[in-house]
Amino acid sequence: MDTDSPHQSRTNSAILPALCNNLLRRFVAALLLYFSLSSADAQLNANLQKIAGPGGLSAAWVNNGEDKILQEDLRAAKNGVANVRNSVWDGANVNLFGAKNEVVEFNLVLEAAHKPAEMVSVSFNQLVGTGGAVIGSVAPTSPDGIFDWTQRNIENFYVRYLEIKGLSFPGAYGKYDERHVPVGLQRPWSGAGKASGTWNDRPNHNKHYPDIAVPLELVPTFSIAPGQSQSIWSDIYIPASTPPGKYSGTLTVKEGNAIAYQIPVTLTVRNFTLPDVPTIKTMLYLGDDINLRYTGQASLKPRTPAAYQMTQIRDRHFQVAHRHKIALIDSGSSWYATSGDAPGAEWIPRLNGQLFSAASHYAGPGTGVGNDVYSIGTYGQWNWKGGTKEQMWAHTNNWESWFRSNSPATEHFLYLIDESPDYAEIETWASWMVSNPGPGKYLKSFATVNLVKSQSKLPDLNITATTFDQGDTAVWNKAVKAQLANPDKEFYLYNGTRPSQGTFALEDDGVALREMAWAQYLKGVQRWFYWQSTYYNDFHGGRGQTNVFDNAATFSGTTSNNSVFGEVGKGHSNGNGVLFYPGTDLVFSKDSYGVSGPIASLRLKFWRRGIQDVDYLVLANKIDPAATQTILHKMVPKALWDYGLSDPGDPTWVATDISWSINPNDWESARSALAHIIDGQ
Repeated sequence: MDTDSPHQSRTNSAILPALCNNLLRRFVAALLLYFSLSSADAQLNANLQKIAGPGGLSAAWVNNGEDKILQEDLRAAKNGVANVRNSVWDGANVNLFGAKNEVVEFNLVLEAAHKPAEMVSVSFNQLVGTGGAVIGSVAPTSPDGIFDWTQRNIENFYVRYLEIKGLSFPGAYGKYDERHVPVGLQRPWSGAGKASGTWNDRPNHNKHYPDIAVPLELVPTFSIAPGQSQSIWSDIYIPASTPPGKYSGTLTVKEGNAIAYQIPVTLTVRNFTLPDVPTIKTMLYLGDDINLRYTGQASLKPRTPAAYQMTQIRDRHFQVAHRHKIALIDSGSSWYATSGDAPGAEWIPRLNGQLFSAASHYAGPGTGVGNDVYSIGTYGQWNWKGGTKEQMWAHTNNWESWFRSNSPATEHFLYLIDESPDYAEIETWASWMVSNPGPGKYLKSFATVNLVKSQSKLPDLNITATTFDQGDTAVWNKAVKAQLANPDKEFYLYNGTRPSQGTFALEDDGVALREMAWAQYLKGVQRWFYWQSTYYNDFHGGRGQTNVFDNAATFSGTTSNNSVFGEVGKGHSNGNGVLFYPGTDLVFSKDSYGVSGPIASLRLKFWRRGIQDVDYLVLANKIDPAATQTILHKMVPKALWDYGLSDPGDPTWVATDISWSINPNDWESARSALAHIIDGQ
């Protein structure tokens, strides 16, 4: 065939000019787009440039904190400012929204890409509305003033980091499916989570994760090493009396005396109010390991100065938890040496709400509302164990009579035993309580047991608290439905394991505890229990006192290094049982801040975010149930027993990825959609 035929030549002569013109137009369009994007990025870069000073700060930007920025992360330096924009940060401004009686938050990231940043300070203490209304804070006059919230609606925190030397196996996830591991620590995998590689192939191996939220007043200036970032977290409480509308303020970053950055912050207060009593219920144990850290004494004698000192410190733990919408329990022992079957005198203001009033220096969510749960003899520490049925009747009569007379709205129960396989013993105690001819008949019994395995064997147990790994969907649906349908029964879950829900592991994603709250609401779990908040003495692993400011692994036996999992030990896990850090530490004094109360973890704040989200879900569901349920199921397609089992004959494993998004922007979009349903804005 003659390819140079007259017909072919005419065709080429007609097509080539058009083709060249088309290519030229595309080239010009691409060039314009390039310069347009470059101009936009240049403007963003200009907004991020330091105002003055030759210091070491190379970038400042903001996220909501749930996309955990590791100490080694230099995202603005690596990716450019255009690629760190998110739901709260447009490249130059912080944009927030929230309801009245809600705590909203953001996380400032300061980068020192090439040289050290010295004498850095951050200030942000006021937002002013168009009508002159103010959301703000007054600086405390003493270090312990950080526990007076009556004039502190804005709190700022210097974030400290902990190195992740090994994975939280087996407490947070299993070893057989790489998809169960948080994505930043996953090895390369394919198919059903089958992975290859070593510990060093995990992107975030041995990197430093944020968790310790030290009040910024305790760290007024700080340095940032070259090649590192530093987070500063801000909590903004929106009082219930706040007029809706836009509020504006400025966050200022200095290096020495020179202003490095001034970042505008805008908060839109929506026209609805979150309840003082959260919809979903929680329960967090406050242990006695704090005694040694604050007083130097592991055991305290009643009515001594150290005992009274610890009462104030414990009260502040209750207040910080209350600020995070979380309820605490303790062992039930009293250092006031109160005799008889009743809470110690220190518990009265916790129950009647006085501890959460301005008179006790408290302001924030749940002002005047008491702690809503009380555990008698937590972990089986009730003092008449081994007695007769008649003794059980006498003691439970006393306890129930006290609550009926003094705190009838408080949920209370007798914590019979923890994770015992002796169902016969548990049922004996529970049946004694039910058969009581006196008021003790109405005192609830509680035990941590597997619901499915124990349900038929414990007909008289009132509250079943289950730790959940995986299970047969149909079997669990049936068991939970039966438990919730019985007015004499309640169903709690405790702790947490991926992939069925997010976990408390320090290295889990920032949205993990947010997802857990949504899952609790989705599945009707009546209270979520976390086993410890101040596990400073690793007696389970026999390792003794842990420097929780320096060692992420709070729960482990003797450790060794594994080529795949990093540091390992019996039950090795990071942050396990530690949601409060000691404000004073006499055991590891170099890390002591010398204040008489706790330092919160970021995980408490992530949990609070989810708890407040559920309040949004409930308010929205009253207005538009169909749209609300669509949002709920989009964000949590599967939860808990919905994942089922890979082998019904072996109920110990399920091969699956998690179903929820780990992108905080998706969760904030869902919250925004719920807010729109509620107030139409």
